[in-house]
Parts: sequence; structure tokens; C-alpha cells
Amino acid sequence: MASVQKYATVTGIMRNEHNFAGIIFKGIGKDFDSLRFKKFLIEGRTPIVTEVGYNHGVTISQKIANDLHLKLKDSIVTIFSKVDQKPIYRKFEVVGIYKTDIKMIDEQFVIGGINHVRKIQDMKPDEVGGIDIFLKNVNDIDKDYPEIEKLIGYKNYAEKATEKFPQITDWISIYDTNIALIIIIMLIVVIINIIMVLLILIIERTNSIGLLKTLGASNSQIRTTFINYTLIIMIPGLLYGNAIGLGLILIQKFFGVIKLNPENYYVSTVPVDLNPIAIISISVGILIISGLALIIPSYLISKISPVKAIKYN
Repeated sequence: MASVQKYATVTGIMRNEHNFAGIIFKGIGKDFDSLRFKKFLIEGRTPIVTEVGYNHGVTISQKIANDLHLKLKDSIVTIFSKVDQKPIYRKFEVVGIYKTDIKMIDEQFVIGGINHVRKIQDMKPDEVGGIDIFLKNVNDIDKDYPEIEKLIGYKNYAEKATEKFPQITDWISIYDTNIALIIIIMLIVVIINIIMVLLILIIERTNSIGLLKTLGASNSQIRTTFINYTLIIMIPGLLYGNAIGLGLILIQKFFGVIKLNPENYYVSTVPVDLNPIAIISISVGILIISGLALIIPSYLISKISPVKAIKYN
């Protein structure tokens, strides 16, 4: 596990003279990983919680800030209600504004001190509503989940993020499928083009093939020469293509030129992954597959007669 942090939640309403918003107040403890959350912050910071007394700072989403016309250091009244009891009023100060681009989070969640939730929910000082568990590798979630269930016992309930937000994981799966399809289509195009290059070379060098055969070169030697020469032609194209591709990836990574609608795609810009191992693996894989794909067309060389080839013009 990378980190564990406790929390407790309570529903409420933030209200001012401009508007009101239904919220889920997520109370965090002193073990909250502010560095992990920092990438979502637009302004300010997350509340500094010591769990001694009450911290009145809250971090709200950009959507809630826009709806209520709030900015940093503004005060906002929040109303919490309990069954058969009078409403409970709390006044908070906005210390941070975040944006995750995940609609169900940005529309509802406000981050504040856990002691407020404990007081409102009549919880004991050491009680919590739940625990967020962050794994070192999110891909191990299905493998680690049974172990976590054993640790927390049958009285507690564990829920995977992939089950809590299935629409996000479904979108990622579609995204991965699209990447695989694009790579396959590109590979087919590359193979077709490189086979055409080989055939053109064979036609253009028919006289040379006949001469080589006359001088005693075997069909396999000539095929190997033509395949290697065709692959050598590919290398500059791969290098230039990788250079252009890396340039476009870096531009998108640092400037976010291509925008998306976060309500549909859960991200505001097209995400890119600068993975050198993947780039090198794909490039080498294309060379190997292209080399194998050229073997069958190269057998055309064995059909060329030395006498006819020398006469060929």
C-alpha cells in the first residue's frame, strides 16, 4: 500500500446571497495526503488538520465556487440537518479550490476537518466513517482487494474504486481498445506500404537480380539483401516519425492544445503518456513484423529467370 487515510462524511447545504448547493462534506484527518491531492488544486491549499479542536478552512470545487461566486478567503455558511433535530450551522473559510474533471465529485464534495463531522454525527473522537487505501500500483487492485477484505474483517465493507466509479473505468477500457485498434490499423498500413516498396525494388532491379544469379548468388542470398535494404529504407522514416510524434506529445503534455469536454470524457485535455519503453518496443516490433511480412513477397525473386532478367529493360 502507498498510503492510508481516514475520513468521515456528512451531507449539507452551502448557502449565501447568490445561490445554494447541496454538498457532501468530507472530513479528513491529519493523515490526509495533501501532496497526492495537490495536482487537482487550482488555487490555495487543502485544510491543515491536526484533529485538535476545529479547523474552519475548507477546499471546494471550482464548480461550487462558480455557482456560489466564491473565491479564496471568502466565508460561507453551511447547514447540516439531523433527523428530529434543529439544523446545525457552521461557518467556513475557503482556503482552496480544486478541479478533478469528474462530474460526480466536482458537483458535491467539499473537503474540511474530520472533527466537524464527528461533532455533527455524534461520533467519538477516535471514530471514522471510512478509510481510503491507495495502492502503489492501481493495476493490482483486483489482486489486493481480497487481502484487504480479510484485514478489515467481515463487519466492515470494502469497495473498489473501479466498482464505485464504473463509468470511468469503462471509458478507460474503451480508450485502451481504441489505442489497440489504431496501432493495428497503422501496422497494416505500414506492412502494405513496405511490401509495395519491396515489389518496386524487385521490378527496378530485375536486371541486377539476373546478373547476381548468373554470378552464382542463391535466391536466399538475394532475398536477404532485398529485405535488409527495404528495412534500411524504413529506419529514417521511423526516426522522423518518432521525433514528430514525441514533439506533438510534449506539446500536448505541457500546453494541453487539444481540449475535451470533461462532462463526457472526465478529463479537460487529451491525456498523453510519454513512455520511452513503449515507443522503443513499438518501433522495434514494427521492424520485426515488417521483416517477417516481407519474406513471402520476396519469393518472387526465385521466379525470375536469369536469362530473361538480363534481357529485361
